[in-house]
Amino acid sequence: MAAKPETAILGAGNLGTTLARALHAAGYRITEIICREGGSQERARRLAAQVRSRVVVMPQANFAAKVVWICVPDSNLAASARELARLAEWKGKIALHPSGALASDELQALRRQGAAVAAAHPMMTFVRRSNPSFACTPFAVEGDPTAVRVARRMVRDLGGVAFGIRPRDKVLYHVWGTFASPLLIALLASAEQVALAAGVRSQAAARKRMLPIVQQTLRNYGAFGPADAFSGPLVRGDVATVQRHLRALGKLPSARQVYVALARAALDKLPVRNRRQLAKALRANPRNLDSR
Repeated sequence: MAAKPETAILGAGNLGTTLARALHAAGYRITEIICREGGSQERARRLAAQVRSRVVVMPQANFAAKVVWICVPDSNLAASARELARLAEWKGKIALHPSGALASDELQALRRQGAAVAAAHPMMTFVRRSNPSFACTPFAVEGDPTAVRVARRMVRDLGGVAFGIRPRDKVLYHVWGTFASPLLIALLASAEQVALAAGVRSQAAARKRMLPIVQQTLRNYGAFGPADAFSGPLVRGDVATVQRHLRALGKLPSARQVYVALARAALDKLPVRNRRQLAKALRANPRNLDSR
């Protein structure tokens, strides 16, 4: 395919919006932004204006584009494919979805109608108030050979890097991404809770004061790997300090659970001293620690 294929986007959520903007900037003509009746049509209209396209409600879409990206929640993906299969002619078309956890087989209804299907998931986070770049973003791609070729070309045009994945590995791949972003945010939210208990006046102040150490930690991790980026009382084998931490966290049980879980992961995966004594301290009943 020498020319960039015309493309339609079903769904104007966080990922669909970012994808539509990026494809438009990369020179792809976005023929339609398709939304459901009762959905967020105002958001879809704003997106369509940005990418010089038009908004259509699902039953009125003409699906004239060569490529259709189906950017709907995972729980709706197979049902959406079945609905789309009844609405248009799919022979010779390419249907793509960007789900991280689900394989291309979720689009089986379109495959049976003659479409080539693939999944192409960017390892990136998408939130309402952000518009991340796809430059250097890895995309996990699998599916029918024709659709995979098109998906890889589109990823390349977006500045991303496509790599192959087996369908059976998609769930663990998605878990990997969950550790890398949403659960990382959960960890930082727990750190904010501890900061407030330590006397920091607000979550905003906690974030501002944490950012230098968080950013340097990520730089160290990227440059040296986890073992050489690891610091603090665990790597020193400082049992007494860990016990003090656990006693102080007795007033914050949810944060204490996070601390203990991550410390145990560190004992399992990272270089620490006094491993046995630290493991014993982490198993101790909080009441026993409080009584000291």
